[in-house]
Amino acid sequence: MTTKQDCIALDAQDPLRALRKLFNIPANTIYLDGNSLGVMPAATPARVADTVAREWGTDLIQSWNKNGWFAMPQQVGNKIARLIGAGANEVVATDSTSINLFKVLSAAMNIAAADAPQRKQIVSERSNFPTDLYIAEALCQQHGMEIVLVEPEDISASLTANVAILMLTHVNYRTGAMHDMAAVTAAAHAEGILTVWDLAHSAGAVPVDLMAAKADFAVGCGYKYLNGGPGAPAFVWVNPLHTDRFWQPLAGWWGHATPFEFTPDYRPAAGITRYQCGTQPIISLAALDCGVDTLLAADAHGGMAALRTKSLALTDLFISLVEERCAAQGLGLATPRDHAQRGSQVCLTRDEGAYAIVQALIARGVIGDYRAGDGDRHKDILRFGFTPLYIGFEDVWNAVEHLRQVLESGEWQRPEFNKKHAVT
Repeated sequence: MTTKQDCIALDAQDPLRALRKLFNIPANTIYLDGNSLGVMPAATPARVADTVAREWGTDLIQSWNKNGWFAMPQQVGNKIARLIGAGANEVVATDSTSINLFKVLSAAMNIAAADAPQRKQIVSERSNFPTDLYIAEALCQQHGMEIVLVEPEDISASLTANVAILMLTHVNYRTGAMHDMAAVTAAAHAEGILTVWDLAHSAGAVPVDLMAAKADFAVGCGYKYLNGGPGAPAFVWVNPLHTDRFWQPLAGWWGHATPFEFTPDYRPAAGITRYQCGTQPIISLAALDCGVDTLLAADAHGGMAALRTKSLALTDLFISLVEERCAAQGLGLATPRDHAQRGSQVCLTRDEGAYAIVQALIARGVIGDYRAGDGDRHKDILRFGFTPLYIGFEDVWNAVEHLRQVLESGEWQRPEFNKKHAVT
């Protein structure tokens, strides 16, 4: 059986241990919710304060040129590109994941309509993140298409001659199950189908190589594993084969070829820049820049490969300790054990009390979150994200010990832990 001393020894040997100092982690907190909102980098407050006090407060409008505001979406996008296997000037940090999905899905629909107008279906996973399904549903109504929802094991069989686009989230938000992006993309392309990938739960958490996988479109989130802060700008990538084929539908002035000529007609910029829309949120981009820098700091310690190795070790340890120390407590495992199929989170199931158990853990300083089930198909989930930059092996041992105590004592049954909050 693994002991706490074993975990302390693993921390002492961890080549990534020094990166924890890059973050402001509250005392007595074990933060296992970086898959929902990343911890604030230590550099962020000063960077944001300088953006506000000096760049905005003193330099004012000169900062668009003097302090590089105008180029920030591309500059931050180029940093993100290094984490997702994209090339220089192929990623832009802008807008939200939902808005960016609207842009790329619209572009993909236009390409499909031009190349194969008989194809009228979008296939997605039934348990895909809801905003992705909502955006697709709305666009299907506009374009006379339909969305077909399938279980993960049925994706391959669903790639028929009627399908125009396969839209998937790389790592499932509910279970942490991860698709083989290269294999799935190859299977879709073999049937003439375009692929749209949501990287919200994989960018900065698992190695991603969009160009090697020959993906077509990708979007992702800035405030989860990229540590960009609440509501941070998201990002968008388009394979250079497709970038200039069609306008994206939100043809705002920031995506114009020459925005400061103020022409009445729209001429889209070349490349990924056209996927911008309106004036960019500079203060939020400054915070996101700090967040992405924390991931790039891992380059000196082995980069994404080292982060992935530690992530798998942390999640393996969590699973084994839960099964050792919380046996007979009614917990199930929703996350795949197979490393190739697992993201950087572990999701536990329970027939009763999942929400209240999470609330009891939060009261003890162990921060995870809860996702509701949907009847017979999926049970309620206790969800725990493992960010290797700031989570250690002793953290994992302590988290499971708190979980054991909450379950064995029945602490979770207290009324205050069963009162539902607006955000779960």
